[in-house]
Amino acid sequence: MSNIILVGMPGSGKSTLGIILARRLGYGYLDTDSFISQREKSTLQTIIDTKGLGYFLDTEARVGSEIVCDRVIIATGGSMILSDEAMDNLSSLGTIIYIDVGLDELRKRIGNYSDRGIACNPGETLDDILAQREPLYKKYSDITIKYKAGDSLEETADKIVKTLRELSD
Repeated sequence: MSNIILVGMPGSGKSTLGIILARRLGYGYLDTDSFISQREKSTLQTIIDTKGLGYFLDTEARVGSEIVCDRVIIATGGSMILSDEAMDNLSSLGTIIYIDVGLDELRKRIGNYSDRGIACNPGETLDDILAQREPLYKKYSDITIKYKAGDSLEETADKIVKTLRELSD
């Protein structure tokens, strides 16, 4: 295995799963949202509010298209999937895993998403965001891990590791 790239909706658990997987597999870890926040010296929501959605999406696309690494778990921002250039680069770096969490569970996890730094246009609902992105998650992913109600992050990580080992055998 080279790199493992986690994609999915905001609230799907990519960041926490990435940390768990990195620890279990002895990989490095990169959270693209954290990287962008550190580079911009601002929260994602503040970037979107002050510089605009277009600026944020362009920044995210540039970060995704410039990543070069080996043996790293990469947790992407939920909107990274909107950039073909970024996803083509990430596809060339390793295995893309879509963490598929249903809308009801996402609503529970996210709550009020207006201040969470979710890249969306004014008035867009979580339903709208999922409808736009889900086909892209499915297009780019090599593996889909479906969240089942009650699964812990540790159990989800177990499923990912098991699936990866089965593929490498």
